[in-house]
Amino acid sequence: MGKDIELAILFADVVGSTRLYDQMGDVRARDMVAICIEVMRSATEQRQGTVIKTMGDEVMATFPSADAALNAAAQMQQQISSHAQLKVDGQPVAIRIGCHFGPVMLENRDVFGAAVHTANRMTSQAKAGQIVTTAATVDKLSPEWRASCRQIDIATLKGQGSEVVLYEVLWQTEDVTSMVPGIAGGDSRAARGMRLRLRFDERELLVDERHSSITIGRAEDNDVVVKGNLISRLHARIEISRNKFVLIDQSTNGTFVQSADGEESFVRRDSLQIKGQGMIGLGRLPEQGAPQTIRYTCEEV
Repeated sequence: MGKDIELAILFADVVGSTRLYDQMGDVRARDMVAICIEVMRSATEQRQGTVIKTMGDEVMATFPSADAALNAAAQMQQQISSHAQLKVDGQPVAIRIGCHFGPVMLENRDVFGAAVHTANRMTSQAKAGQIVTTAATVDKLSPEWRASCRQIDIATLKGQGSEVVLYEVLWQTEDVTSMVPGIAGGDSRAARGMRLRLRFDERELLVDERHSSITIGRAEDNDVVVKGNLISRLHARIEISRNKFVLIDQSTNGTFVQSADGEESFVRRDSLQIKGQGMIGLGRLPEQGAPQTIRYTCEEV
């Protein structure tokens, strides 16, 4: 008989393993994947987890708590990104991790249920070096881990009609301190003296040490609500980090930034530093005077 239980389910896989085999040949690539699998297995067992199965370049594991799962996920990312034997042309091999906490059926050392599929789909949402999880998991986290999570998107997952809120887990110390300045007072003090002024639809917002991040998108709960068929519900966010302003795109169609001197940049599911002054376009190039264009100015206080 199966047993109903709530667990954290984690999937981790090697990004671009096919490319590894093409570049390095079967033997060396297989050895590198094997090292990754062993690191993932070891981190799981050290953090109260159970490896359910390995599938080629992927590990599936369960944990009794959301914290234990993220402890293991962070350890996997840290050890693989710094492993001396896991480099190709000087670049570290990368993994991506997805995690979800929910009810599962435990039977014959395997787990089944919708929560397993959700965890697996979190992995497909993650990029190289990322840990992606769900709001349900974040709700189960300790305050310390919850402070290291930021919302990155709202997605409708295949096979599920309802929308799922996605969070990125900031596992690198420098990422955590830029996300939550209170963790390390040095970053907050460094940010003083600068502010970013945003103007949109006769509104003006400031990003500074008091209001260190804003969200932009078509959903009504964003700080800047911009409507349009190319604009995602949560399209982008802007944060102050180490005296710099960073735009983090979280959208389907990307974000365009045009500086005052005419230089154009495009970012999609990645980040970009904003300098000086200029215009931001969501899903399309910004146009002077267009209702969907956001104007920005970096200022010294």
